[in-house]
Amino acid sequence: MSDSPPSLVSDSPPSPAPTPVSSSPKPGERSISNSSWEDILLWKKKKQSLSILTASTLTWVVLQVYQYNFITIASWVAMAILAMMFLFGNLLRLLGKDPPKIDDFAISEELVMGSAKRLKGNVEQGIRWMFSVSSEKEWFVFAQAIGALLVLSQVGRYFDFVTLLYMGVVTAMTVPLMYVKYEDQLKKFVGKIRAQGRAYYEKVDEKVLRKLKHKAGFAEKKKEKKVE
Repeated sequence: MSDSPPSLVSDSPPSPAPTPVSSSPKPGERSISNSSWEDILLWKKKKQSLSILTASTLTWVVLQVYQYNFITIASWVAMAILAMMFLFGNLLRLLGKDPPKIDDFAISEELVMGSAKRLKGNVEQGIRWMFSVSSEKEWFVFAQAIGALLVLSQVGRYFDFVTLLYMGVVTAMTVPLMYVKYEDQLKKFVGKIRAQGRAYYEKVDEKVLRKLKHKAGFAEKKKEKKVE
């Protein structure tokens, strides 16, 4: 009786493949997206950030300080661009080179749809915020929103739209960078302000609102007794 050769196939079930270990970020690390706009706002792309801030400053100075009209400035810029392109094209022809072809220039549909979706999302978020604030039970949140809008309306009385737009650009180019650098200090400061506001709200609620509610309830009870 000859011995059978050993089987190469094992009867035991195959062992599961080891799952890759995902490296989770440390608690102290801050996850920042690598999108171009965030890089510009955080001054990671210094040339683009400086270009935006410089162009905004020059535009504000020309429109507000020298009191030029926007249509005049736009016409001058268009004439300068056309003159530069004309000179550049003729220079290439004199050197025996082909001018750049712009027949294939087109705005991609993805860019247009993406911009429309972002605008739609911002509008929807603003509407949801308005409804959420109006339906908030605590009047403290509602008072904060009304106060912020009131401050904005008062600021609009002293600054025109161009100046407000320029202030918005400067704020967007400086505040995120300062927030990233001094995030811990700002969080502590905001926490103190919120704690003080909450304490003030509790005092007003205890001394004024609850008394008014109590008086209103007592008056309703008196009316019910009279009716009986």
